[in-house]
Amino acid sequence: MKHNNPLPILNGVKPSYLILPHDKRFDGKTLLYFLCQHFPFVSESAWQARLNSGMVVNQNGEMLNEHTPFVSGSKIFYYREISREDEPRIPFDEEILLVNNHLIVVDKPHFLPVTPSGRFLRETLLTRLRLHLDLQHLNVADITPIHRLDKDTAGVMLLSHNPESRAIYQKLFENKTIQKTYHALAPTRTDLHYPLEVKSRLVRGDAFFLTQEEAGEPNSHTIVNLLENRGEMSLYELKPITGKKHQLRVHMMKLGMPLLNDMLYPIVHEVGTEDYNKPLKLLAKRIEFTDPISGEYCVFESKQFL
Repeated sequence: MKHNNPLPILNGVKPSYLILPHDKRFDGKTLLYFLCQHFPFVSESAWQARLNSGMVVNQNGEMLNEHTPFVSGSKIFYYREISREDEPRIPFDEEILLVNNHLIVVDKPHFLPVTPSGRFLRETLLTRLRLHLDLQHLNVADITPIHRLDKDTAGVMLLSHNPESRAIYQKLFENKTIQKTYHALAPTRTDLHYPLEVKSRLVRGDAFFLTQEEAGEPNSHTIVNLLENRGEMSLYELKPITGKKHQLRVHMMKLGMPLLNDMLYPIVHEVGTEDYNKPLKLLAKRIEFTDPISGEYCVFESKQFL
């Protein structure tokens, strides 16, 4: 559901919104009381300051304050806040490969999340693009990704800045009429016969951020080819036919070839322990498709190498 946002983009970040629940516990209470209960990790004094700053509004754009009553079913809009100290700059830069009337094509670096979430707000591809000097002729509020790319993965990423054509390009991914090619570094296996086809059933893991395999009809499909034997490690070409979360990482682990520097598979490392000198060796190297509007065959390739 689309929500008309009465607050502007601030420093490249769109406001968040919250629909107040129908919960009798909050009847007769203030909005401040609800927010303190709903976000217990944010102090009451912080919410008081935020509410009284004029930067929290309802769906009509009316400013709310610490005395505003809780009204179930109403919408409030506010800005997430993360201190600069808690979110240091990720020391790698994206490169814009193309801007046309519909798309922005970007070569994303490792470690940079695509959208704000969790501990990342300003240091995301989306926020950076909304602030990018070369994109200020666009309505930057309309910039949005049209497919996924993990923060740990580098490479080619497509974003839309035209709401009228966005769904047309999203269908390329939904209908699997787009070809994606990844490069990966992983342990060498010369005992296998390439190209390999890996198919399995992938589901959410015990931890929400993980993916695991289970018995049943396959819902994921990857083609693996050996490009270059480099001794203990080799360069592989991975072609995902489907687009499940962490599909390539799980399928390579299944083959006994977990990706080099993977912080999740097969062992989960603690959040915040990333080493910028050891990026995940997974690169979205190339995207190919026939443009559904112009009819032109398009190939976009990352300038990065593994």
